[in-house]
Amino acid sequence: MFGLGMQELIVIFVIALLVFGPKKLPQLARSLGRGVAEFKRASEELKEGLSGEMSVEEEKVNATTQPQQYTSEKDEAPPTVGLEEKAKDTHETRNV
Repeated sequence: MFGLGMQELIVIFVIALLVFGPKKLPQLARSLGRGVAEFKRASEELKEGLSGEMSVEEEKVNATTQPQQYTSEKDEAPPTVGLEEKAKDTHETRNV
């Protein structure tokens, strides 16, 4: 834990006991525990929010780079009728 050994932790505990007293030390420990728990919760929410935003951005990029797939009857494929006739017309005009 932060590179502290058992002896260092005991010294810190004894100093805290002398400074704050035996009555205030449990309250201080509870407050410190709540603060750490709240910090963890906030950091997890931040991670989830950022990962959600990243996935939305990736979907936007994928949607613009990949061709559209037609999956329902509502979505119709782009019209191809007339392209062959246009190709014939341009071929005939070139030969003339």
